[in-house]
Amino acid sequence: QVQLVESGGGLVQAGGSLRLSCVGSGRTLSFYHMGWFRQVPGKEREFVAAISWTGSRTYYADSVKGRFTISRDKVKNTIYLQMNSLKPEDTATYYCAADRSALYDSTWYPNEYWGQGTQVTVSS
Repeated sequence: QVQLVESGGGLVQAGGSLRLSCVGSGRTLSFYHMGWFRQVPGKEREFVAAISWTGSRTYYADSVKGRFTISRDKVKNTIYLQMNSLKPEDTATYYCAADRSALYDSTWYPNEYWGQGTQVTVSS
């Protein structure tokens, strides 16, 4: 069984940066596509970014393109989300996820493993 644990969330002013981490345990995630989603109360969970199991392909929601960067370290069984130029509308709980289903674009929705989330709050 895989467990995903996110960290790195917090309170930051608009224009600032944060780097989220998601560490997997229980088994290697080397062959899993992985991604980040976010959710605010009362709204559906939305796609933020994803990275293929090889690390060669990345996908981003239009709202974060050019500001966020997803990456992975297979040795550490970890993915990251570097978030720059943060805006108040980026405020949400951020979740990482892993799945082996095909990853083609931002419509990817993982069903296998999810973390518990980390809160990101951007003040104006």
